[in-house]
Amino acid sequence: MAARGLLLASILLFLYFTETCYGMISFSSLQRTLVVTASHRQGLLKAGEDKITVTWGLNQSFPAGTNSAYKTIKVQLCYAPISQVDRAWRKTDDHLSKDKTCQFKIVERPYNNGNQTLEWTIERDTPTATYFVRAYAMDAKEHQVAYGQNTDAKKTTNLFDIQSITGRHVSLDIASVCFSAFSVVSLFVFFYVEKRREGNLNSSQIKMQRK
Repeated sequence: MAARGLLLASILLFLYFTETCYGMISFSSLQRTLVVTASHRQGLLKAGEDKITVTWGLNQSFPAGTNSAYKTIKVQLCYAPISQVDRAWRKTDDHLSKDKTCQFKIVERPYNNGNQTLEWTIERDTPTATYFVRAYAMDAKEHQVAYGQNTDAKKTTNLFDIQSITGRHVSLDIASVCFSAFSVVSLFVFFYVEKRREGNLNSSQIKMQRK
């Protein structure tokens, strides 16, 4: 029993330190080695309609071998500071396991040494807010090892606004109108059939009484 208890304690201790080490990955420890740009039309962008063209690649000013550990690129849509005020569920935390800045995945794909470009349609469930784009370079263990973003360190430049979908969709309105019209017509048909049935029944009763 003592040996079993010691083994269990060792496993729990190992899992604790593993989780702690993973949770210790901090944003401030990452190098900004990626160049990220995001282009789109001017003005307020609409969720479910507008597109953003994202380009990312290694900053060529870094020495050769900088990207040797990069296995995957994860590009995300992130809340700008102005849209995080009084919203704890969007709060920035230096520990990446707790950070809620970037909640929307744009794309995740294997790392490529050259520049990559993607045209992304804004998801329909994207909330109204001010955003920027960030890309993380991930290693073989899927840990963040570097990053890049289309804004400055204080996240004040090259921001863009997205408006969420409000109200009902046009197709839903059309379907609702059609269903209402069908219901009204069905109701009239029902009353018409009932009246005819009652009239036929009364006629039959009168004929029987005459006999």
